[in-house]
Amino acid sequence: MADRKVLAGARVVLPTGIVDDGRVIVEGGRITGVTPAGPAAPAGTAPGGAGHAPAGDASGPAVDLTGHWVVPGFVDMHNHGGGGASFTSGTVGEVLKGVHTHRLHGTTTIVASTVTGEMDFLAHRAGELSELAEQGDIAGIHFEGPFISPCRKGAHSEALLRDPDPAEVRKLIDAARGHARMVTLATELPGGIDSVRLLAEHGVIAAIGHTDATYEQTVEAIDAGATVATHLYNAMPALGHRAPGPIAALLEDERVTVELINDGTHLHPAALELAFHHAGPERVAFITDAMDAAGFGDGVYHLGPLEVEVREGVARLVEGGSIAGSTLTLDTAFKRAATIDGLPVESIVRAVSANPAKLLGVDDRVGSLEPGKDADLVILDDTFTLVGVMRKGEWVIEPQLR
Repeated sequence: MADRKVLAGARVVLPTGIVDDGRVIVEGGRITGVTPAGPAAPAGTAPGGAGHAPAGDASGPAVDLTGHWVVPGFVDMHNHGGGGASFTSGTVGEVLKGVHTHRLHGTTTIVASTVTGEMDFLAHRAGELSELAEQGDIAGIHFEGPFISPCRKGAHSEALLRDPDPAEVRKLIDAARGHARMVTLATELPGGIDSVRLLAEHGVIAAIGHTDATYEQTVEAIDAGATVATHLYNAMPALGHRAPGPIAALLEDERVTVELINDGTHLHPAALELAFHHAGPERVAFITDAMDAAGFGDGVYHLGPLEVEVREGVARLVEGGSIAGSTLTLDTAFKRAATIDGLPVESIVRAVSANPAKLLGVDDRVGSLEPGKDADLVILDDTFTLVGVMRKGEWVIEPQLR
C-alpha cells in the first residue's frame, strides 16, 4: 500500500533486546511488523537464524538505515514548554509550537506541566490543556505546585504556595476532565497524605517533590500511594548518613520511579549512576523539566510570575539565582547517557520511552517498538545524534541519508 514504510538495516531496540540489521514495517500509522518475529538477538548477532523470520509484509522499497539506530519515540512526563512557548501561560498556538519543538527532538508523547499559580488560574488552565489532550496533542497534565514546600520552592513563587488540601487537589483533577496525569506535592505538609490517597483513588500519579520531608515521612507517603520522585535530588534535602531524608526512601522502594534531569547541570554523573544502581533501569524516567527556552535560545523568560535568565543554556531565576527548569531536550539526554554516562542503550530506552509510557498508562500504544503500537520512533546515527523522527507513521523529520 502507498503508506507502507519499511525501515531496514538499522540496529533496532526492542523490549527483548537489540536486533542488528533489523527491520521495522509501518502501515496506517502503526507498526505492523518488526524483525525478528521471535526473541530478539543479543547485540552483535546477525539476523536470519531460527526464530528470526520477518514479521509483517516487508514488500516494497525500504529506507536503508545501515549504521543507524531505531528506538521508540521519547515520552516526556515532565515538561513546561519549549520553542519560546510556555505550557502554563501560552496560547493554544504557542503550546502547540512548544509541543512541535520537542517533537523535532524526538519527544513524540508529552505531558504539559504547569507551575505554581492561583488556584482559579490553574483550574482554568487545566480546562484549556484538557482540550489539547482530547485532540491527542498532549498526553495529559502535570501540576507541579502549588502544593509544595516553601523550604524547597525552587523556581516557584512562595507567595502562591499552599498546603495540599484534598478539596483543592480534587478541584484541579476535576478541571482536567480526566486528563490529570500527575500532581507533585510536598507530602509532609498538612493534608499531604490525604491528598496522596485521593490522587491514588482517582488514578492520578502522586509525585513527591519540592519537599523537605524526612526519611520516615517519605516512607509514609509511599505507603499511602505516592509512586514518583519529582526530579530526584533536586528541590529536596541532600542524602545524609544520619538523616537519609527522602532520597534514600525513594531510591530503595520498588514502588517508586525516579525522575532524572540528565543535562549535566542538575546532576553530577555520580548521582546519576547512583540512581541507576539502586533503582535499576526499570525505575528511572528521564525528563526534561524544560521551560520556554528549550530549543529556542538564551534570553530572559518568565516561569509563572518569576523572571528567568537563560545564559549558555542554563536557566536561573533573576532574583536569587535558583535553577529554573532546564533547556534540555530528550535527544540530548539520550546522547549524554550513551556517550558520557556510558549507560547501555537498552537502559536508556527504558528511561526515555518505556518507563514513562507505563507510568502514564499509555504503554499499550507507545513506549516500545511492537506490532500494533503507534509508529512513533526515533532514528539516531552511530554517534547517537538524532537524524529522524516519525510520529504515528508520518515523518516529523525525514532522515537525509547518503
